[in-house]
Amino acid sequence: MKIQLNSALFVAGLLVVPAVLQAQPTAHYVAGSEGIKGASLPPPGWYLRDYNVAYHATQVNDPAGQEIPGLDPKITTYANVPRVIWITETKFLGGNLGVDALVPLIYQSLVVNTPGPRYNSDTFVIGDIFAEGTWSWRLKHFDFSLGAGVWAPTGDSAAPLTTKGGKGYWTPMFTAGVTWYIDEKKTWAVSALNRYEFNTEQRYVDITPGQAYTLEWGISKTVHQTIDLGVVGYYQQQMTGGDVAGSSAHDRAAAVGPEILVAFPDSALSLSLRYLYEFMARDRAQGGTIALTVTKKF
Repeated sequence: MKIQLNSALFVAGLLVVPAVLQAQPTAHYVAGSEGIKGASLPPPGWYLRDYNVAYHATQVNDPAGQEIPGLDPKITTYANVPRVIWITETKFLGGNLGVDALVPLIYQSLVVNTPGPRYNSDTFVIGDIFAEGTWSWRLKHFDFSLGAGVWAPTGDSAAPLTTKGGKGYWTPMFTAGVTWYIDEKKTWAVSALNRYEFNTEQRYVDITPGQAYTLEWGISKTVHQTIDLGVVGYYQQQMTGGDVAGSSAHDRAAAVGPEILVAFPDSALSLSLRYLYEFMARDRAQGGTIALTVTKKF
């Protein structure tokens, strides 16, 4: 009976682990990529924004949010993601039109117990590219943003179990966000950024992953002319079950943590550093994220 139980735990783990290597099983979008005032797009101009995101987890949870024993996983992901942003002077209904695109460079490592030999693999690849059109408003007390784009399966991918960074499917993604500046001097800000993804059929396994929703939020205070401090967080959930036979999994996770944002006006440069601790995870890994974002205007 003990041997059968251990085998069942291993099988359950293998169903979960391959999908959580990037900490978002059904989603292309990496939760926690944006933080303080994350819903605000910049004024017209050209920008280069470089995301550096490191995620590490040592447990994988079941649908009840409890750690699956016996796996002893070590999951590490580092992504460097350069993103080019162009906000044009062209306006439609008072909002500026823009475009942006990004190319992820992804390192992933996974060590985990399996029914056979312990799985141990790491890869560094170019991930799936993303491009979108945006529409943004900057008002006295509010910033609004809308976006529509698509993730293309350009990255190197393979059937599970794998550490390759490509997802292997197309994903249209829609974005809507708002930042509210509470006081007259705009020193207090509350931001909410929503993203919704529709996944297509995944190559190699011929399944369609479920749709995914991500909410990123932030509350910040300007403590110096060029320094903001705040608390940020995210909630990400699989909204539909996809077409995996016999599966009712709806993975989800929530995280919270601190952030500091520093601007250098003379260099048209800004830096943000944040840490996000996942205090809840179901049907996926549970860990922590460190993110450094550098934005330069040209």
